Amino acid sequence: MPRSFAPQCCSFELLVEAGFTPVQAIQIMSANGAKVLGAFDQFGSITPGKLADLVVLKGDPVKTVSDIRNVVTVYKEGVGYDSGKLIESVKGTVGIR
Repeated sequence: MPRSFAPQCCSFELLVEAGFTPVQAIQIMSANGAKVLGAFDQFGSITPGKLADLVVLKGDPVKTVSDIRNVVTVYKEGVGYDSGKLIESVKGTVGIR
C-alpha cells in the first residue's frame, strides 16, 4: 500500500470522482480554502512571500489521480519531513500522544 495521508488523499479523490478535474480539485483544496478564510494574501498558492506547507509526490496526480497517495516529503513551516518515517513513527498508535 502506498504511503498516504488519508484525509487529504480521500478528499482529492472524492472531488475528482464528483466530476471536478484534478487541477480544480487541487485548487479547491488550496486556493479556495484560503479565499474562504479571507487569507489568500497570506497562503493558498505557491507565491514568493506567502506561507506554504507543501508535499512532494512521486508521480503526477493530474494524470493519475491515485498518485496523490505517493507522498515522498512533507514540508511544514520550512522543514522537510520524510513521509515514510513520519508514518512509521506513529504506527500502531491511536489519538493524541
